[in-house]
Amino acid sequence: MSDTQVRTVPTRTTASAPPRPAAPALTTLGLITVLLGAALPMIDFFIVNVALPTIDRDLRAGPALLEMVVAGYGVAYAVLLVVGGRLGDMVGRRRLYLWGLAAFGITSLACGLAPDAWTLVAARVAQGAAAALLLPQVLATIQSTTTGARRAKAVSLYGGTAGVASAVGQVLGGLLVAADLAGTGWRAVFLVNVPVAAVALLLALRTVPETRSPHPTRVDGPGTALLAVALVTLLLPLTEGRAAGWPVWSWLLPVVFPFAAAAFVVVERRAERAGRTPLVPPSLLRLRTVRSGLAVILPFSVGFGGFMFVVAVALQDGLRYGPLAAGLSLAPLCVAFFFASLAGPRLVARFGRRVVLTGSLIQGAGLLALALIFRTQWPDVPAAAMAGAMALLGVGQGLVLPILLRIVLSELPAAQAGVGSGAMVTTQQAGLALGVATLGSLFLALLPSLGVRDALIIALLAQVATVALNVGLSFRLPRTVR
Repeated sequence: MSDTQVRTVPTRTTASAPPRPAAPALTTLGLITVLLGAALPMIDFFIVNVALPTIDRDLRAGPALLEMVVAGYGVAYAVLLVVGGRLGDMVGRRRLYLWGLAAFGITSLACGLAPDAWTLVAARVAQGAAAALLLPQVLATIQSTTTGARRAKAVSLYGGTAGVASAVGQVLGGLLVAADLAGTGWRAVFLVNVPVAAVALLLALRTVPETRSPHPTRVDGPGTALLAVALVTLLLPLTEGRAAGWPVWSWLLPVVFPFAAAAFVVVERRAERAGRTPLVPPSLLRLRTVRSGLAVILPFSVGFGGFMFVVAVALQDGLRYGPLAAGLSLAPLCVAFFFASLAGPRLVARFGRRVVLTGSLIQGAGLLALALIFRTQWPDVPAAAMAGAMALLGVGQGLVLPILLRIVLSELPAAQAGVGSGAMVTTQQAGLALGVATLGSLFLALLPSLGVRDALIIALLAQVATVALNVGLSFRLPRTVR
């Protein structure tokens, strides 16, 4: 008998009749497979950062189109994530995972073969939509096919994958651009996804069990439309406004955002009161674990997204690192994040929410140490000088993110695993995009007057403010973590 009950099947009501066997639990190879699929969208949000200068030279894109290469992926990804989670609940998470993998491989190929900048932007938007089909199925599958200690370990590994993949994206991007494999240059950062997606697809056919909500419902059309309007009116002007020279639309869209967000909340509440299933059930936010966990994930993601973007630009434009050196400078962060995420389950079982508080303080210390290094050693800052501060950052982040994901998922019913996972990843993705838009725009706006060093230090100190917010919000988390 499996230790996880994915979906029960009615049996005859006799006293001795045992329940029919549950669907297979997720095996170790199955877990590796879904985590491999999860890593692809996360890597691709960041892998393009170190390739942007090369893309600009090759396609003559210009600042506005380069911003769209990044923002087009992020906005499509964030807007469709919850829809992807709901579709997985309806038609089967394994099926959507397979479709998402195939679509991600095809759109990655389109990005790698793009003949001009506008084609690349269109392919990146499609790639973001494919990622939104793929990623919610990973957490929903873990939630539906594991329990107890196995679930805690799986969620911690997912959190470690999320953080490490984000940093590895820039490391891998630097390696691929520098290697210039067969003269592909920047195109390799997209083409590398094709064989990886193919391998994950073949493995998933054999190792990932099918699960779905026992009571599937239709997609909430009005809620989906309003959520899309809210996210687009928030993210598009922030990510594109500066590069486009702050045209009229970039000032008008943010005015629409609060009205669209309020209308979304009203429509979702009415749908739930009427007995329908809204896109994001408001009842989910009545769970303390969901509400408090998302409140910390958002500022954490803002800081993380902003940091990765700003550091990629500063190392190349300020310290004149090449793509390879800029990527490798983040390697200590990747390694430390991964090992800290593995230690998380044991630590949280003993210390509860204090692990998140401690991780936030360590992260803040790493940011301050990095700012001090740039302040005193600029412009001769070797990667070795940053290694200790980067590792400190990785430890802090590795103790925070996986545990936050575990907290949000801890009380979600299996029937809402897809929509709950979609809402959580949407919060995370929107935060990453906001970080690039806000901290990135702050850094770029200060460059002409202050220079790279001082603009970078101010951006790092702004991220320290988001860490301080996390410290305060961590006291609202449950004392113990299941």
